[in-house]
Amino acid sequence: MSFETLKPQVINIIENSDFSRDDKLKRICQLLQDNISYYNWVGFYFANHDTKTLHLGPYVGAETDHTVIPFGKGICGQVAESNANFVVPDVAAQDNYIACSFTVKSEIVVPLFVNGQNIGQIDIDSHVIDPFTEADERFLEFVNEQVATLY
Repeated sequence: MSFETLKPQVINIIENSDFSRDDKLKRICQLLQDNISYYNWVGFYFANHDTKTLHLGPYVGAETDHTVIPFGKGICGQVAESNANFVVPDVAAQDNYIACSFTVKSEIVVPLFVNGQNIGQIDIDSHVIDPFTEADERFLEFVNEQVATLY
């Protein structure tokens, strides 16, 4: 399924008043994992700026031990500090990577901004080396723009 086809489905989830915020986030994760073959783990992390940590929110995929990540550690922690998208074509070649599973080959993390502040991020792991393109980045920025309306 194309990103353009998924956009209205993301909007429908966001606008559905029957779902709680966490339920909407989980449904978005499930939608992405179900429809994009190389999105094998999809989740949100949210920042606690006082403690400089990220905390795992709704996600779909294999269980993870990484429920709290310090700013600066791993890809997610780096995005919390840089406020920029981070695409890792091959996690084995990345120095500051926190290994989640031997099946993870690549990762993309896109920050989530609300009123100009980085409040979290969407994190996607893939079992494929180098699947992410600029189209993934633009689509995930769109997803995060929709999610930002919930905050």
